[in-house]
Amino acid sequence: MYDYRADPALAKPDLYREIADAADALTTGETDSVANMANVAALLWQMLPGLNWAGFYRMLDGELVLGPFCGRPACIRIPLGKGVCGTAAAEGRSQLVEDVHAFPGHIACDAASRSELVVPVNRDGKVIAVIDLDSPELAHFDADDMAGVETLAARISARI
Repeated sequence: MYDYRADPALAKPDLYREIADAADALTTGETDSVANMANVAALLWQMLPGLNWAGFYRMLDGELVLGPFCGRPACIRIPLGKGVCGTAAAEGRSQLVEDVHAFPGHIACDAASRSELVVPVNRDGKVIAVIDLDSPELAHFDADDMAGVETLAARISARI
């Protein structure tokens, strides 16, 4: 049985270290990428307060395709360079967006989302997926969140 809970007293770097360790434990020895993405999405959803969406978009045939997630139904396909996720994948770098309505070309899958953090997952120098986190709060994510999710992406990249 897995029972991961966030300690509200933890500093963000410590919280993300716990998340990365838990994701490592959940995915070690499992070769199915969808199962691993599903568990990591659920882990993020459970351990990070203030989210309304947490999950993955996978790179397939030159576009992002919806992967495992927690939250409301989402856009299924996102072209590279479009929206926050498509921009992160096309540029190969994280996107920290304090106000999604001010982001040029934002794709509104859930009208309740106000801020977003998207981190590419790289393997062999190529983006294979993105981790997407949305919040209904403006400026919910900060540099600590970005660093934590980037560390997580690096740790799980070989397993998804």
